[in-house]
Amino acid sequence: MTAKIIDGKAIAERIRAQIAQEVQQRVEAGLTRPGLATVLVGDNPASQIYVRMKHKACEQVGINSFGYELPADASQEEVEALVERLNADPAIHGILVQLPLPAGLDEEKVLGRIRLEKDVDGFHPLNIGRLAQKGREPLFVPCTPAGIMVLLEEAGVTLEGARAVVLGRSNIVGMPVSLLLLRRNATVTVCHSRTRDLPAVTREADVLIAAVGRAEMVRRDWVKPGAVVIDVGVNRVEDPTAKKGYRLVGDVAFDEVKDVASAITPVPGGVGPMTIAMLLKNTLRAAKLAD
Repeated sequence: MTAKIIDGKAIAERIRAQIAQEVQQRVEAGLTRPGLATVLVGDNPASQIYVRMKHKACEQVGINSFGYELPADASQEEVEALVERLNADPAIHGILVQLPLPAGLDEEKVLGRIRLEKDVDGFHPLNIGRLAQKGREPLFVPCTPAGIMVLLEEAGVTLEGARAVVLGRSNIVGMPVSLLLLRRNATVTVCHSRTRDLPAVTREADVLIAAVGRAEMVRRDWVKPGAVVIDVGVNRVEDPTAKKGYRLVGDVAFDEVKDVASAITPVPGGVGPMTIAMLLKNTLRAAKLAD
């Protein structure tokens, strides 16, 4: 068996084209152009790259983007005051605070300051709380988990009654995607560093979501034949034969697992492009809520 490759890049491009069309239609109808503000605190190189990628993506679909930067030694009060100014700006429909924040800042307090209607990252405590409750709907769902669900849908995966295993319990991916899977009536197990006999647990999965941040941790014998594998990890491994001296790999040993899984996402080109596509989609939705 060779797994079907779930092409996140192609799916994301299709979503972005649809967003660009909707944005153009809004502008032609005299409605406001969606606007996204990013807040970058400190000079973390990875965060700087991610923020630039988000601004470029906004430009490509016609969304206005506004970048705000604060020094690493910015106080809690300064960061929260900036968020409040952005809350009050009608040209800004979505606010994204780039995580992680520098040590000493209270991440939860900063995220809690973002108006619910502008929480396009989906991390406001109320949005997460609604996600965790039956009969409640969040205004926005975190972008990476939302993208994962679209990939599963595009791959034709039946989640109702399926055994889903989530490897990793981060607030950004593991926990929210487990809640989304529950909402689709999957039976969900969340694994972590204290899980006993981890390979035995992951082998029970019809759907395996790997979001642990360890290069090629999931091996062939961790995966049940025919399982669908979504690889969220992006890890650098040294490779002297590569142009940059390294290559990017996921949390899954792709070359091994593709011979046993029924479908799998590649790294890069799987989950990553979907995250930004969902951010753009959430920003457009925020503009519609503000109409």
